[in-house]
Amino acid sequence: MRAATALLSLAALLAGCSDPPGASLFPLEQGRTWTYRLTTEWENNTSDREAVVLSNEGRDSVLDSGSAYRRRSDAGIDYWLRADNTGVYRVATKSDVDDAPKLDPQPRFVLKAPIAVGTTWQASTTTYLLRRRAEFPPEIRHSHPSIPMHYVIEALAEKVETPAGAFDKCVRVRGEGKLRLFADPVQGWRDMPLTTLEWYCPGVGLVRVERSEPANTTFLTGGTMKMELMSWQ
Repeated sequence: MRAATALLSLAALLAGCSDPPGASLFPLEQGRTWTYRLTTEWENNTSDREAVVLSNEGRDSVLDSGSAYRRRSDAGIDYWLRADNTGVYRVATKSDVDDAPKLDPQPRFVLKAPIAVGTTWQASTTTYLLRRRAEFPPEIRHSHPSIPMHYVIEALAEKVETPAGAFDKCVRVRGEGKLRLFADPVQGWRDMPLTTLEWYCPGVGLVRVERSEPANTTFLTGGTMKMELMSWQ
């Protein structure tokens, strides 16, 4: 199950640029595409690998909320986003099984201005790796579709190596959340940590994501996920 598309973020305001904050590091213009290698390592010592493709489809009207930029994943999910002086944020989503886009109750920031070390915000996430060992469906996200995650900009000038090449002056964003679950009869209820690291680079966008959802309990299992840029245009 592809999780990478839930993992969108953005970038830095270039000095002297008249575009909204994040416009260079989270490109929204039509015709841009990104191909990623998504590797998942599970706690049972198995792994999965697949390719993920994201593409920008141009401006669309979203119900009665006006126009927004549509981004589509090859997993069949569309996202509508806007960029202004407050940052870059999502306003709606739609899967292939939905009749119409679902508006977010309030804008879901991908990155909030000002683009500076220490800027924080909160957005919802879900679990992509945590599973119950002996229940169906095993994925925790079915029972916990919306979990608060706190984000912070940690760095503005990182260098990142990917299969697509090396990138400079990248923004690193950390997201942290927790989900209280019944681990097993011995440990009882535990706060399970959810951690995301994201890197965005000028003129390119998202180049790397690392996600960690450890469990290692009798009732629960988790893992780690890495998404790396393979090609872009």
